[in-house]
Amino acid sequence: MVRTSDEVQDALSEGTPVVALESTIIAHGLPRPENLAAAQRFEGQIRAAGATPATVAVIDGVPTVGLSSQQLERIATEDIDKASVRDLPVVIGKGISGATTVASTASLAALAGVRVFATGGLGGVHRGANETFDESADLSVLATTPITVVSAGVKSILDISATLERLETLSVPVVGYRTDVFPAFWLSESDYSLDWRVESGAEVAAIMQARDALGYRHGIVVANPVPHDQQWDPATHDRMLEEALASATQDGIRGKDVTPYVLSYIVEHSKGASLGVNLDLVSNNIAVAAEIATAWSARQ
Repeated sequence: MVRTSDEVQDALSEGTPVVALESTIIAHGLPRPENLAAAQRFEGQIRAAGATPATVAVIDGVPTVGLSSQQLERIATEDIDKASVRDLPVVIGKGISGATTVASTASLAALAGVRVFATGGLGGVHRGANETFDESADLSVLATTPITVVSAGVKSILDISATLERLETLSVPVVGYRTDVFPAFWLSESDYSLDWRVESGAEVAAIMQARDALGYRHGIVVANPVPHDQQWDPATHDRMLEEALASATQDGIRGKDVTPYVLSYIVEHSKGASLGVNLDLVSNNIAVAAEIATAWSARQ
């Protein structure tokens, strides 16, 4: 069912490093035409690190791990629906294209045999979830999918405390990459400390191997903060976030539409400041993911 590009399949067969990338950040997370340039740059960065990029999407009803340059351009330039795990059967059955979220990227990449995935920010428990029960599928998928996800924490528009509690309940390990504090996407630090810290990709690969030896099937979250000198100004961030959330409420935005609305609002009203941080943190996560994938390959 999952189509793997020749480049990715060769890397998996030879045991060389592979890093998965999502396509929702291309189709919905970044403005055009910067999104295509960013997607090409992300893949180029992975190749420069000695690994193979595996951008994931559904192309004309076919789940695809590893996109061609033409497919990557389609994701960046066409109006393509966002497809989480629950949407995959519909998108595939209807024979249409879909940009994969963190959850669906993790699911499809793992089915293809890819074990490391770099993204921007993880989804989680939304603010007010005690009334709306609004929680990202990223969490439930990570509870059952053996993939290591490198992210800059969770998006700061979410309930970070509740998200960490849910990850603990779901037995998903969260380790800080050279940090003891959970990051908050555009910001290097949240108010929440972490139980575990790692200093290298080799440490993460050892944890992955131990997880496999135990027969566990859950994922691992590697929380990798954007460097302090690249983070958004915290005061500006807090003000802009409150403005965006208030605007979403005023416009009646709910559920899964809140995150893209708020992110779009912030990109527009921050005059590109948040976009610059977003690109920096993804690049930073890719560097760590490539290090982990290389260490994992060496262990195999």
